[in-house]
Amino acid sequence: MEVVPPGNTAFFTPHHSLPENRTNHMDRCFTMRTIVTAAVLACLACAGPIETTWSQPATAVLPAADQPAVATPAQATAQDRRIAKLIASLIPKFHISSAELDDTISERALDLYLDRFDPLKLYFYQSDIDEFSRQRHQIDDMVKAGDLSLAYTIFNRFTQRVDERVAVALELLDSEFDFGKDEYIIVDADTAEYAKNPEEATERWRRQIKYALLDLRDDDTEGAEARDLLRRRYTRYARRFKSYSNDDLLEAYLTSVTSAFDPHSTYMSPSTLDDFNISMGLKLQGIGAALREKDGNTVVMQIIPGGAADKDQRLKPDDVIVSVGQGDEGPMVDIVEMPLQDVVSMIRGNAGTVVRLGVKVGGKGKVETYKITRAKVELEQSAARGKILDHTMPDGSVRKIGFINLPSFYMDMQAARENRTDFRSSTRDVRNILMDFKSKGVEGVVIDLSRNGGGSLTEAINLTGLFINRGPVVQVKDSRGQIQQYNDEEIGTVWSGPLVVLTSKFSASASEIFAGAIKDYNRGIIVGDPATHGKGTVQTLMDLGERLFLTQRQNYGALKVTLQQFYLPDGESTQRGGVAADIVLPSLTQKMDVAEGDLKYALEEDRINGARHDIYNLVPSDLLTELRQNSEQRVKSDEEFVDLMRRIELFVKQKEEKTVPLEENAFMQRRDELDAQKEEEKEELEQETDKEVFRDTFYNREVINIAGDYIEGLRREKLVRAN
Repeated sequence: MEVVPPGNTAFFTPHHSLPENRTNHMDRCFTMRTIVTAAVLACLACAGPIETTWSQPATAVLPAADQPAVATPAQATAQDRRIAKLIASLIPKFHISSAELDDTISERALDLYLDRFDPLKLYFYQSDIDEFSRQRHQIDDMVKAGDLSLAYTIFNRFTQRVDERVAVALELLDSEFDFGKDEYIIVDADTAEYAKNPEEATERWRRQIKYALLDLRDDDTEGAEARDLLRRRYTRYARRFKSYSNDDLLEAYLTSVTSAFDPHSTYMSPSTLDDFNISMGLKLQGIGAALREKDGNTVVMQIIPGGAADKDQRLKPDDVIVSVGQGDEGPMVDIVEMPLQDVVSMIRGNAGTVVRLGVKVGGKGKVETYKITRAKVELEQSAARGKILDHTMPDGSVRKIGFINLPSFYMDMQAARENRTDFRSSTRDVRNILMDFKSKGVEGVVIDLSRNGGGSLTEAINLTGLFINRGPVVQVKDSRGQIQQYNDEEIGTVWSGPLVVLTSKFSASASEIFAGAIKDYNRGIIVGDPATHGKGTVQTLMDLGERLFLTQRQNYGALKVTLQQFYLPDGESTQRGGVAADIVLPSLTQKMDVAEGDLKYALEEDRINGARHDIYNLVPSDLLTELRQNSEQRVKSDEEFVDLMRRIELFVKQKEEKTVPLEENAFMQRRDELDAQKEEEKEELEQETDKEVFRDTFYNREVINIAGDYIEGLRREKLVRAN
């Protein structure tokens, strides 16, 4: 991204960040997978969400604060302490809020650090929390002094509690459970409380295990098989933290401090920075798959269109990879129970090299070996694509509407820097599509940004210029309060006719800039969820080694800090509030807690003075009212929309539940009702991997109906002419 101070590497985060602790109770709420860029997925750089579905066990050990830790406490190194002091000096200086590292940040940092390890309050005792809280106002001063002792104290106590819980869980698994008893489990973190004594802890974890057994029973895993699976699961979880390194702990603790400023400001440890640089160097080279971890297995989550695995056509979602070999003859290494990050590093590699995967198809049966040649991912399926629809309206008339699927705002940066005339970009591709539409008599255009997580700021500006004559597209404010305006400088438009922009809660960053500018100019209408994602900030990556030594001679990791904020031409920020839709359609996504405002300590929105710009008379208020009324009537009479609204109501009810019943019949009845969530998850995956430009669904048909009404309304008011 170009809006950066000299000497920094900045990037335009294309989607919201999920909480660092990515273990979510499956019945707490429906959790959408991270929408990631094809580049990251293709090279398997920490590919996709690491999904764990374990349930945690109990303990009967006294919660004395002075008990010896089971794990040997690690000690901060001199480099760790130096990094802490550097972070403490840099983030207040560069962060957009200009906030100080003070007691307020200290309180937030402690809460974030505790949540990172124990988000559902399953391990610590209340006495542990009381002890830690005595230092809740000292973290700021400690980090400034390079004192990381609290990070180690909390972590060592956590690993001690985990070992205690696992020991008791293994005992409980040998006992009998009454599945006819009317009892429940708390699934809401805010409602849950830390156990006050061993008896409370044991009872709570008895219910945790009972829930896990019911959950497995729903998947047709019962008896000894289910109990053995849970034994392995709990043991594996305890073992996970034994391999924590100083880098891991430093990153967790300092990120808790930086994320107390805002959720996108994080610290990358030296090892994470190394991994990041490797992934960037590999670019789009790899097998082209996203992986997740489940019960110690490496499971294929998604196959990326255009990648090596996609072309090979054997590897499929839900396949389990059990071994990996390098080249044609390298030994096959067993990867069961191996950390996902280590698996990823074994599978990814340079284009042209061979990797062999031992695969259980669908997770069952004998192991088959797939030899796949790593390759550069072809981005055709991730680029802008267009389709002309001859759409029959409810009144029987036919409208010729051009539909553009734009998954990101992309640009071949290297080719652009080399001044190559044929470099690919979203603006160039959309321009060509629009020219084709015009030559074929298209009456209106719909641009689908509903799954567009962002991308290049330059592209957002340039693409907006295809629809406006010229003028400001976005304003950017830095931590000093200085505001810079970025304009479309090219006179003229490529498409001046009716324009509909389809958005959702997943439309973020550059998508919000484009949609917001179109709205401020009254150039077209926005249709979809009530508002877009609401990420209105820019982050920059600061190499700490360069900051200390003016060279990269030593890896000290990096600070990702939020240093700028976006504003639309009228002065409104896209932060938190996003861009509001002119016409709202029912959807499950609008009820999901996946927006910027759902993140802890997300920055507040504000506004600045608007910039002078043209106003197009293409969204008359009377016509907009008519479009809304027409759409509402169609939605109310459409059986599929009616069923969707029923599922939305059920989804909201389930999402707001604080407890889940553990009586078997009630549990299974409730689980049957989760079909609404499962159906939407399936649809979401299909949309992420679908190769169709336009999916002929009831939702998309209504979008096109709105576009048809819009075309007719503008013609009736003589604001556009028929071709």
